[in-house]
Amino acid sequence: MGKNRKFQVLIIALLLIAGVAGAFYFSRMYLPATVKSANFVTEIVENGPVLLSVHATGVVDSESEVLILSPGPGIIQSILAEPGTRVRKGEIILQLNTDGVNDDIDQIKDQLEVRRNSLERTRLNAQSTRLDLEYNEEVKKLRIASLKSQLADQQQLLEVGGISPARIDQTKQEITLAEKDLETLVEKNSIRLQQLKAEEQGLLLQIRMEEKQLEEKQNLIQKMSIRAPSSGIILSISGKAGEKVNTDNLLVRMSDLTSFKIIGSVEEQHAVELKTGNRVLVNLGEDQLEGTVGNITPMVENEKIQFNVHLQESSHPKLIANQQVEIQIIVNYKEDALRIKKIPEFETGQKHRMFVIEGDKAVKKDFTLGIIGNEYCEVLSGLNEGDAVVVEGLNTFRQSDEIELEK
Repeated sequence: MGKNRKFQVLIIALLLIAGVAGAFYFSRMYLPATVKSANFVTEIVENGPVLLSVHATGVVDSESEVLILSPGPGIIQSILAEPGTRVRKGEIILQLNTDGVNDDIDQIKDQLEVRRNSLERTRLNAQSTRLDLEYNEEVKKLRIASLKSQLADQQQLLEVGGISPARIDQTKQEITLAEKDLETLVEKNSIRLQQLKAEEQGLLLQIRMEEKQLEEKQNLIQKMSIRAPSSGIILSISGKAGEKVNTDNLLVRMSDLTSFKIIGSVEEQHAVELKTGNRVLVNLGEDQLEGTVGNITPMVENEKIQFNVHLQESSHPKLIANQQVEIQIIVNYKEDALRIKKIPEFETGQKHRMFVIEGDKAVKKDFTLGIIGNEYCEVLSGLNEGDAVVVEGLNTFRQSDEIELEK
């Protein structure tokens, strides 16, 4: 019984094989001898870029925030622009009370008046002292000249015996002492004049310092009107009217609308392909901007990952804050490749076998693909530029290696 069963299975298997072989044989027999060119579709092998990208979305955002700090201590007098307001360069956002600074200015002006008064007195005093010193020096010089004249007369009298030698020696000693006295006086006068000059320079230095303080306070008055350094949107204002603020306290955060970046988001499944430095294409209607991926947020939110895009043309006129844009993150790119239009069957790195038109024949050829892009595939080997590859319409001839084409 077992042997009969095995024999029946063997007979059935042989019959099936014979049936398949027969069907294959007769299907080959009934294939048309030629094919019309209208019955199949070809794609031409050409040179051009091959691009593989991942689709993402993004929002236009200011490239940098502007932080405005308090220029000095004061009280917020009034707030003229609320968060969310669009402001132009130079427009007043917030006004600080200037009473304290005005008091400082008045005090410095009073001090300057006193300093300038002291400087005038010092200069007059120096002029008077200089005259006194010059007079004393002149008196000493006259005294020495008188003694020397007296000595000459005494020496004449000595020759005729009218005076003793001791008297001449005494006069000589008086001349020596007078000359030393004059030398000392000249040195003291020089020191005194230097002191007067130092006093004047000290007062001038104090005046310049206070003038500088006055200028700084006057500039501070202008800065107490907090103005927008550039056109933008107010993001936040720290403090309320009547609130006291200190120097360098943060007052205003605003976005700078002179240059922009893109805040992009991509599906979590593409996280592996997203890398800092990736080239990016941003679609702005008919325009397309290039950029690079910057910071990538490591956290996943709503099954998406956020990243920044820094644009080459960050001030492009079509960029508008909060504008929604489409993004292509370029994963692979080749500028000038031998390429063919992409079809679903294509796989990267695989060897494919398809019909290629050669004159009045379609001949099977093997070829290998490289980058599988969004629209095109890179041809690594097996095909040449200008080859027409049949991509549709010859499935019934898949067992054939060559087909005749109707002229």
